[in-house]
Amino acid sequence: MKLDTVDAFIVIDLADAPESVGVVRSARKILPGGAQDLARSMTYALASFEMRRSGASAGINAVDADRAQAVADFTAEVAPLVTSGRFLPEPGTRVDRAALGSLAAIDPRSVIGNVADQVTVAGIVAAAEAAAGGLDGRPVAVEGLGGHGSEVAAAVADRGAKVVALTSGDRGVVDRGGFPVDALKAPGDLLGGETSAAEALGESVDVLLAGSKMGAIDHTVAAQLDIEVLVPHGPLPVTARALAVLGRADTTVVPDFIATAGSLFAWWPTGELTPEAITADACGRITASLDEIAGHPDGLFLAAARRAESFLATWQDSLPFGRPLAP
Repeated sequence: MKLDTVDAFIVIDLADAPESVGVVRSARKILPGGAQDLARSMTYALASFEMRRSGASAGINAVDADRAQAVADFTAEVAPLVTSGRFLPEPGTRVDRAALGSLAAIDPRSVIGNVADQVTVAGIVAAAEAAAGGLDGRPVAVEGLGGHGSEVAAAVADRGAKVVALTSGDRGVVDRGGFPVDALKAPGDLLGGETSAAEALGESVDVLLAGSKMGAIDHTVAAQLDIEVLVPHGPLPVTARALAVLGRADTTVVPDFIATAGSLFAWWPTGELTPEAITADACGRITASLDEIAGHPDGLFLAAARRAESFLATWQDSLPFGRPLAP
């Protein structure tokens, strides 16, 4: 769906869905293929929890100097789509929540913004605990401190994990004794040394939380990892080839479309609207979702994908082509 007033587009994964939701990103050139991949991940998240909605993703093509006006034009044009639920936007690369603020009042979702973001972080931690059999005392690494990365690092440490390695871009930092929770709340201050991200990711840990960008864990990186469990904290961090490499190493890979699904339960809650109730529901649903397929001989990703596809088949005449993995 190309927009008229700005160089931008929206990808809606399931054309006949009553509602769709996904991120808005901006760069000099946003590629539709990447937007389709992001939309597909959200579609599988919704299907994993039996929600008849579609994933979506938008791209705004603009250079830095023109971005503020481009985003303003975008929000003005999509306002009717937001009111109807046809496209419900979430912040993404170079488009923060404040830039989408004019749409908040007409967004039909129950809870957006900070509470939904906090529930997402809690859900990622719940997924890590479920997949690893607990975090207390377990060595953990966090790849990527943008997005939810820094909040997840502090949250897992608060749950008793020993966060021993962090990366941001091409930089890394390692402390086998574990970083204090307070330091993890402002982790940028830790990344002043000479350790590279590759060196930090080479540390032996029980759990790696990854999510700096799509495809952050490719087959080359995967071959260097010494981990038991990989849990995404952002969309599509694992490539298809990396999933195969990790599978041969008996690494448990949690699907991103389950680990990061916490916000769904804030947007469309089924119980009380307090942050505590929403968080408890999200964490319980994510944990139950993983417990249901734990130990599947084909691994969590394929088991979860097939389960999502079984639900999609109950209301779609044909399944969308391609599963949610980075190329």
